[in-house]
Amino acid sequence: MPFIERRAIESQVTGALGRSRGVVLLGPRQSGKTTVARRIASRQDAEYFDLEDPTDVARLATPKLVLERLRGLVVLDEIQLRVDLLPLLRVLLDRQPLPARFLLLGSAAPEIVRGASETLAGRVELVSMAGFRMAEVGSASRDRLWLRGGLPPSFLADSDEDSFAWRDSFVQTFVERDLRRWGFEMAPAAMRRFLTMTAHLHGQRWNASAVGSSLAISQNAVRRHLDLLTGAYLIRQLHPWFENVGKRLVKTPKVYVRDSGVLHALLGLERQRDVESHPGHGASWEGLCVEEIAAVHGERRCWFWATHGGAELDVLVLDGGRRIGYECKLTDSPRMTKSMHVVLADLKLDHLFIVYPGEQRFPLAERVTAIGLADIGRDPA
Repeated sequence: MPFIERRAIESQVTGALGRSRGVVLLGPRQSGKTTVARRIASRQDAEYFDLEDPTDVARLATPKLVLERLRGLVVLDEIQLRVDLLPLLRVLLDRQPLPARFLLLGSAAPEIVRGASETLAGRVELVSMAGFRMAEVGSASRDRLWLRGGLPPSFLADSDEDSFAWRDSFVQTFVERDLRRWGFEMAPAAMRRFLTMTAHLHGQRWNASAVGSSLAISQNAVRRHLDLLTGAYLIRQLHPWFENVGKRLVKTPKVYVRDSGVLHALLGLERQRDVESHPGHGASWEGLCVEEIAAVHGERRCWFWATHGGAELDVLVLDGGRRIGYECKLTDSPRMTKSMHVVLADLKLDHLFIVYPGEQRFPLAERVTAIGLADIGRDPA
């Protein structure tokens, strides 16, 4: 498969660099941050430092002397490995006039890198990215994206077998190396079990007590582990939307393995037929849809909603005063349900979209439209 352009994220980062003193590009490991940054850097005067490269680390033995003389764009890749540079970067970003802008790449959210949020607050713009999305690979590659996930080395592998082997190695490296770098002390074997259990709970409401009992650890430890994996962009916690509608509402988050390919690796599903025969087939489809919805609308605008009476909405998007609902249905012929009527009335949705694995777009009822994955974010006709 040829090189896949990522114009949207490149444009977003370039725009942020134009208006901000610094930009932090955040996303999971191997999601393509380095490729995007190098393409942006190649178009201008830039200096690039890979903080995993011993040569570049040696170049920064005297960081103030090196960084304060640079002009143009300065890229620091894997910034979470050198949190000691953050106070210096605060000083460099405060210079007037500003001789250099900084692009920082991180594989861990600022809240899990001690002091990062406070040190650079108000000085940098945060931009998030994930692996490939439908808009980048095209609808013809939907099943490939679903099976392999969006991490470029997995998606672009020569075969499903090669892709699965890469993802299995990715999980192992993440557990044995990356988590330890962030001070995580759980044994790798125990962490792998935690991840596998989370994969089996993909798309379900999180029950810290049940997970803790199964792994013989406390609920507080379970919460810490889940938050760390969320901060490392491996897990998504989709939080419930609360509103006084006179009903008992679900108040625990739903959890998803963010990349469908990583999910399938944790579950041991190597081929599409393995996914289709697995009991979690529908949940896998739901997770793929949730990631597309979050990428299009912004993850901070996405929630789920459920009552103890059984009514539920997979994703509620609050976008500029509008309320948009998404239901993810793994069926060739989506149709209205009682729950959908309840959701439309109780949440006063402007529109409800049913995302199904087809490509035709058609109305199901007033303010309800069935759409394919590639149509997420497109207004109803």
